[in-house]
Amino acid sequence: MRRPDKTIRKRLKSLELHLREENPILVSAVEGFRQLSRVGYAMGLLDRSESYATRISWWPLISVLGTFSSGKSTFINQYLSYPLQDTGNQAVDDKFTVICYGGDRDARTLPGLALDADPRFPFYQTSEELEKVESGQGRRIDAYLQLKTCNSDRLKGRILIDSPGFDADEQRSATLRLTNHIIDLSDLVLVFFDARHPEPGAMSDTLAHLVGATKDRADSSKFLYILNQIDTTAREDNPEEVIGAWQRALAREGLTAGRFYTIYDPEASVPIENESLRRRFEWKRDQDLSEILNRIEQVSVERAYRIVGSLEKRVREIEDYYVPQLRKLIARWRRLVLVRDAGWLLLAGLVVAGSRFLPPDLRSTLDNSVRQLVSSPATTTGTAVLLVVIALFLHFRARRSAAARVMKHIEQRYTGEEGECLKRAFKRNSGVLHSIFSPDPVGWTRRSRRTLKSLVSSANRLVQTLNDRFTDPSGKRPDTAEVEDIPPEVVAGEVLPREETA
Repeated sequence: MRRPDKTIRKRLKSLELHLREENPILVSAVEGFRQLSRVGYAMGLLDRSESYATRISWWPLISVLGTFSSGKSTFINQYLSYPLQDTGNQAVDDKFTVICYGGDRDARTLPGLALDADPRFPFYQTSEELEKVESGQGRRIDAYLQLKTCNSDRLKGRILIDSPGFDADEQRSATLRLTNHIIDLSDLVLVFFDARHPEPGAMSDTLAHLVGATKDRADSSKFLYILNQIDTTAREDNPEEVIGAWQRALAREGLTAGRFYTIYDPEASVPIENESLRRRFEWKRDQDLSEILNRIEQVSVERAYRIVGSLEKRVREIEDYYVPQLRKLIARWRRLVLVRDAGWLLLAGLVVAGSRFLPPDLRSTLDNSVRQLVSSPATTTGTAVLLVVIALFLHFRARRSAAARVMKHIEQRYTGEEGECLKRAFKRNSGVLHSIFSPDPVGWTRRSRRTLKSLVSSANRLVQTLNDRFTDPSGKRPDTAEVEDIPPEVVAGEVLPREETA
């Protein structure tokens, strides 16, 4: 199978070294993604400068989304116990901010280039994606992204992403694309709303994007919907009414399940004179905040399961989606080629049939010429070769024109990563050496199918290993017991000899 380029090999080696210290179990998953990528290279779904392992985040990610002035930055500062993010009632930050641990005592702010050029962080090579959305935006990466470091112990082993506030009517397509990107990458997504605006119907566009893009996801449990500044309802003592209004607004967008949390910042809260009312609000805030913080603490565990799940998801995606789609595209291409070939034959037949209607003297001359060609063996051979060359020329011309038609169909129907994968794979399948009658796409061999089957089994074993590490149903395992890691070569051991997995 085809191998990745040198840059990808170095990145994966670096990732393995990091994971051996941080979470050895996931080293096995890296090998699984390496084997999966080889299938992708063979089928043309993946460029050799890419890897399925680099399309996911290997670090625990928590993203914070929400509307303007919903308290996202205040929550982050509170969580870090450090005034890192600017706060205010107006839009104070229009960039995506990636926040990670830094050893320096003082916080630092680095430009978007620090993220775009470093494969260890989310948003690696985001400039290329922005360029696809709108020409020239890739050069303005610093206008969209920034990296901040903070010496807070709570950041050790995890990364926070603070998004710019949503204003759906003014939202640029590039910003929405980045939002969808971080949602896909994240292990936990905190979606903030502002309880001070009890008329959520006026924000239907924002809700449609924040909620509509999440309600049908298989990982919808990673979304926490947080109604912030709930203390503002204390004067009217109507928190239930405000919560109900927001829940109805979310239900209109299709979200009928999921937990709704209510919190507020005690340092900036509205004074509550009634003692019993204040205690009730504080108790509810502390309960919900505790649950949110517990979910954040569990994000490293969820990250491990997410990565293993991503491996199996990619396998199923190739088997259940890309292979059938490629078969349809190849069948479409085959039909177009055969129609064109039949057209050339029909045209040749019409030319021959049309000679019957020529004047007698011209028809006699044509017949004599044909007899002379046929009567000489050398001439006959040359004529046959010439006809074969002409037929092949017309056939491969038909292949090229039919392939161009199918490529245009792919561009019109498919977008994003899906479209790029199908175009790249179809290009391999429509190459000169590939028969139009081949039953399977290029690279979809018995070996590839065995590899994918083995990877599913390996993913299941990794899940069991994670379960053994984090659970103990019998209660018999000592607290100090260590769970043995699955050696990397086991991941594809059912498919390849040990030396080929190195």
